Amino acid sequence: MREVGIVGVGHSKFGKMSGGTFTDMLSMAAMEALDDAGVKTGIGHGVDQVFVSTMGAGILNKQSGIASALVDYLNLRPAMAETIENGPASGASAIKLGYMAIASGMCDCVLVVGGEMMRVVSGWEGTDFVATMLHPEAEYDYGLTLPAFAGLYTKLCMEKYGVTEKDLSIVSVKNHENAVHNPVAHIHVVPNLYCITDDEDAHVMNPYVAEPLRMYHCCPVSDGSAAVLLCAMDKADRFNKKPIKIAGIGQATDTHVVAEREVPTDLLAVRLSAEKAYKMAGLTPQDIDVAELHDAFQILEIVESEEVGFFKRGEGHIAARNGETKIGGKIPINTSGGLKAKGHPLGATGVSQVVEIVKQLRGEATGRQVEGAKAGLTVNFGGFGNNVVAMILTKEEE
Repeated sequence: MREVGIVGVGHSKFGKMSGGTFTDMLSMAAMEALDDAGVKTGIGHGVDQVFVSTMGAGILNKQSGIASALVDYLNLRPAMAETIENGPASGASAIKLGYMAIASGMCDCVLVVGGEMMRVVSGWEGTDFVATMLHPEAEYDYGLTLPAFAGLYTKLCMEKYGVTEKDLSIVSVKNHENAVHNPVAHIHVVPNLYCITDDEDAHVMNPYVAEPLRMYHCCPVSDGSAAVLLCAMDKADRFNKKPIKIAGIGQATDTHVVAEREVPTDLLAVRLSAEKAYKMAGLTPQDIDVAELHDAFQILEIVESEEVGFFKRGEGHIAARNGETKIGGKIPINTSGGLKAKGHPLGATGVSQVVEIVKQLRGEATGRQVEGAKAGLTVNFGGFGNNVVAMILTKEEE
């Protein structure tokens, strides 16, 4: 099985897309990734396959068959093309399939582009759209949404492990501080911890969304795209950049109905996918220098940091209190700003996480660089933890 690396990355500004089509938005990140690698479109471009990850293009943007449209738009014909949908984990799933296509020998070079244009609908419509991932009879029909699940889950973790609302805000402020140094992040404003937690008007500045989750404990609704160009490591010398190796990939599922889980506070699919990725890479949690964890709700960063082995179960919030997850700490998490401040266009998120790790391992994360980073982990979380993809990237020795 051939080794696979990433030789090009691209990223649009997350936030609200002003003008242009869904295809235009995808092409921004795609062209940046191709330019980064030194690949020209047209005859002899060398891209064998294009995967596009998106959850809502057909529903929100009235555009299906987006992968074939993008291939034509970018003048990459006759490259193979498919659209990949795995909820918020669509991006990492698409990269996994790109890895498989190259490792199998079917392709030498694969372009993966993830994107979502979600701000074309109201907040209520967007929340309902995301909730279609839930079980149609046991959950969705009862009015459950992802914020509702996250609120219930947070309450359980508070009761069992002593997590507080202030702990969630500490994680949030840390991610906003990181996002200030990320030019493509959705939000470049850092909230004051006292003002959103202890001030007498905190309930106004940081109102409840799904108690005990407040506004600053949840990610924004974002438009945006991200792209990576994958290649076989034995073909990498024809590109501009030295490859960052995809050293490990793991994926796991859990029950569709959340109430059927044996231990409701566990994120079993996160744990299992990370274990698979570590085994494939031949690494341990202690070998990871930087991580991008799926923090659509701040409780998820805390628990994921435990499930992937950075901290003991029930101690992730204490580590955050002590600054261990800040840049310069024991294990910097979400240096990009995470979903919380960088933004969360569903289909783009898993690709965006990998873009950040590539930049960290290249030493290109200006203002938020983790010095000497050689290995990074991503966790892309689908549904409410019922389909999770973990990935480990490593920098090859000079």
